[in-house]
Amino acid sequence: MSSLKKHIFICEHQRPEGKKSCGRLNGAELKKALKRKLAARGLHKTFRANSAGCLDACEHGPAMVIYPRGIWYGAVEPGDLDSIIENSLIDDRIIERLCIREKRCPLTTEIHPPGSDSDKL
Repeated sequence: MSSLKKHIFICEHQRPEGKKSCGRLNGAELKKALKRKLAARGLHKTFRANSAGCLDACEHGPAMVIYPRGIWYGAVEPGDLDSIIENSLIDDRIIERLCIREKRCPLTTEIHPPGSDSDKL
């Protein structure tokens, strides 16, 4: 039986030169940073960060999706990772400012307004 609670897929897709893509927006580096942070906190056996090919969200890149809930985040920066770990992974909260609504992000009634990252669902 797996002890994993959540999978985080970070897009690393490389589109042709001149087109926005998560790979060109440092998706691979974002994944490595998230893996380091999870390992440093002893959470790497509970939450797994994986590379993803095209998530069809490069216009929002770098993009990630957190399963099993299906939370889609875009324009993720390394500075967002601690908040994602605390809020979305550990406490199962949604960070509205990162949420990609076009990608089946949970309904607006479940999303917290900017500045309320610490509010429970």
